[in-house]
Formats: sequence, structure tokens, C-alpha cells
Amino acid sequence: MKNGKTPDPNVVHPISGYDKEIYVKPTVKNPNIVVGDFTYIADSEFESHVTHHYEWIGDRLIIGRFCQIAAGVEFVMNGANHQMSAVSTFPFYTLEGWNTEPPALSDLPLKGDTVIGNDVWIGQNAVVLPGVHIGDGAIIGANCVVGSDVPPYTIVIGNPARVLRKRFDDELIDLLLRFRWWDKSVDEIDGLIPVLTCGDLEKVREELKKRLA
Repeated sequence: MKNGKTPDPNVVHPISGYDKEIYVKPTVKNPNIVVGDFTYIADSEFESHVTHHYEWIGDRLIIGRFCQIAAGVEFVMNGANHQMSAVSTFPFYTLEGWNTEPPALSDLPLKGDTVIGNDVWIGQNAVVLPGVHIGDGAIIGANCVVGSDVPPYTIVIGNPARVLRKRFDDELIDLLLRFRWWDKSVDEIDGLIPVLTCGDLEKVREELKKRLA
């Protein structure tokens, strides 16, 4: 390994002497936030980027391995949603003094867990709304507001987020999804870096076919 060091997903600061980029997994304390190895954020902490995440709702934020999360990204959870089935959306039950109990969860517009795949790049100041599923290898542009699911290896931009294009053709996407490089050991991934960083996509395609044969 480089300089005699082995990549360690359990260290907080993967860049020596720099505290504005951290591996997220070893810092998470909330049991309803699940983050895979080597996913990082360009900040000195992570959980403040997960908002409206209330224990009584029970929704989870699940993020895969090797994701790259830029500064200013926000994951808005289901607690941000107000009751829309009644004539008023005002959340009386959250504020002191009002004589009311919380509505039943079935009366709230809950969207379920938010799930981010593996090797996803989320650009600066993007907002991911409740219940969104983002596929492996997707790229979320800076300042996006993502309110609907994003297919694997797709680039989205804008507010609301819209598909710009697929990153690769369907065959190469299928090969990558079957190969699942992010699930391999550190040693295997280290050996795969020449493939993972190669700009010659035809060469990558043939290499993946050989390895999947």
C-alpha cells in the first residue's frame, strides 16, 4: 500500500493534518443512520447534515460505500413533512402549549427510508428529500433538489432535479452493477484502481467482461 499505509474505513480523518474531510461511518451515533465504509463528507462532522430526523417516525438514512458527499449537502428526512390530509398543515403537536397529540403516522405523508447507493457523488449544497433512492454510481449536481428516485449511473442537475444523461451505455452499466467493485476487499480494490480510473471505456468494458466470465 502507498507509503506503507493501508486504507482504514474506521479512521475519522483520512487525510493527515486536514479535518475538513472525514469518513462518515466511524462518526455516526444515530442508529437510524447507516453508512458504508469509505464514504466521506467534505466537512468536520456529518449528522447536522441530516435534518428533521425524529426517532418517533423511525425512518432511516442508508448510504452505501465509497460515496463522496460535498460541503453543504442536506438530507431532509420525513419529519419535515406536515400533515396534508387535514384543512391545516400547522404542526400544533410539535409546539408547546397546544392541547393535541401527534397525528397517526398513517395521516402523515411519509416517504419511507432514504437510500443512497454505492460510489455516488453528491455535489455541493444538494438537497435530498425524504424517501428518495439514488442508484449506484449516480452523480447529483451542485445545488440539486432531488425529490424522486435516480437510476444507477445517471447524472441529474437542477431544481427539481432532472436527468441530464446516463454516464455510460446500458451494457457497461449492467457490467458495473454486476461486478460491484465496492463490495470487494481493500486489497482487491487497490488492484482494481487501474481499471476504475481508466478513461478508455472500451478497455474497461473488456476487462469487466473477462473478470465476470
